[in-house]
Amino acid sequence: MRPTSISPEAAAALVKSGDWVDYGFGMGQPDLFDRALAARAAELRGVKIRAALTMRPRAVLDADPEAEHFLWFSWHFSGYDRARHDAGRCNYIPMNFGEAPDYYRRFIEPVDVVCLKTTPMDEHGYFNFGGAVSYHKALSERAKILLVETCAAMPYVYGAEESVHASAVDYVIDGGDDPVPEAANPPPTDLDRQVAARIAAEVADGACLQIGIGGMPNAVCGLLKDAGVRDLGIHTEMLVDGMIDLYEAGIVTGARKTINRGQIVFTFAAGSRKQYDFIHRNPGVQSFPVDYTNLPHNIMQNERVVSINNTTQIDLQGQAASESAGTRHISGTGGQLQFARGAYASKGGKSFMCLSSTYEKGGRRESRIVATLTPGNIVTTPRSDVMYVVTEHGIVNLKGRSVAERATALISIAHPDFREQLAREAREKCLIPRGY
Repeated sequence: MRPTSISPEAAAALVKSGDWVDYGFGMGQPDLFDRALAARAAELRGVKIRAALTMRPRAVLDADPEAEHFLWFSWHFSGYDRARHDAGRCNYIPMNFGEAPDYYRRFIEPVDVVCLKTTPMDEHGYFNFGGAVSYHKALSERAKILLVETCAAMPYVYGAEESVHASAVDYVIDGGDDPVPEAANPPPTDLDRQVAARIAAEVADGACLQIGIGGMPNAVCGLLKDAGVRDLGIHTEMLVDGMIDLYEAGIVTGARKTINRGQIVFTFAAGSRKQYDFIHRNPGVQSFPVDYTNLPHNIMQNERVVSINNTTQIDLQGQAASESAGTRHISGTGGQLQFARGAYASKGGKSFMCLSSTYEKGGRRESRIVATLTPGNIVTTPRSDVMYVVTEHGIVNLKGRSVAERATALISIAHPDFREQLAREAREKCLIPRGY
């Protein structure tokens, strides 16, 4: 049985004032439906729209600059979401990303209207979630009205909970073959390469990689191509272009993985068209829901897991604040904490928090390693979970170290211009006691 075809305008007409509407994640967010809903702005009040990692500007926000009609909520900020938050138009929903399906199934009321971008229906009656598997199956189960906006350019992926059957879909919008959004891959800086080189030296044959968003983690992929390592595996949240390069170089084989042996495993894709073409109907690539990829118990089953993530500020006790600058929200908790824990629990596993030692603020250079976090900063990874910390000035392992040892170690990898000041503050705050 085929679901009913519907125009974007007729689909948008299903939304009523006060409804909860869900756009889903990343490249799985709708475009034609979004524009049609924006055209109804004057007719609606208090429509609450939930999404995550928005990869394109949203018409509903452009059509409603005073926030009189649409309220925007996000599980994880992209650069676009961050800009909308700075303008007072976006509200963050705290979450460990790996818990997203459970949130929908246990804590969130059924959603009035859900619209997700998918592949066209296949020969078996399934609409594939493509590069946005993440939590879309759970979300589809909680929809009072489920719409799919098909896109012929969406990659078709294999895995689990990667599709929704036509019998569960109420209406289909034909989205044609417009391209899906791509994520830029800016070239790594010299500083990125310095940090990445320290991490790459810690990666052994047979290691299983998780790499987060950002120039530093991705620079590691480039350096691993010439590091002489073999048989790397991939079990990650986000699939990045650098991982595809490692596969094509014969370095990623997955041969030593314990679970999903021989498979590249991820929950969402964000990168170039080359990446999307690579995952399209590729039996060697499997996309699973995020409560599978990010569950520490699953992560730890592979040996020598290497988890690489960015942080923006770390204090002398080892607390990593990776998602805000004071009360200004930047990104989200994502999978950082869950992968830090999963990697630590893996036999021979290592987790890395990487950051540049300084940043520019108002024409002044400031240290990212601080005695105490900026007021309002959100701790993403607690001090008890942080393992390796890496800057361009060195690498330290905080596991098993006292507060005084942690402070001393972190000062040693801070920018030299700030070490004396940090040491003085550490003693004033009794982080480093007398006689130490």
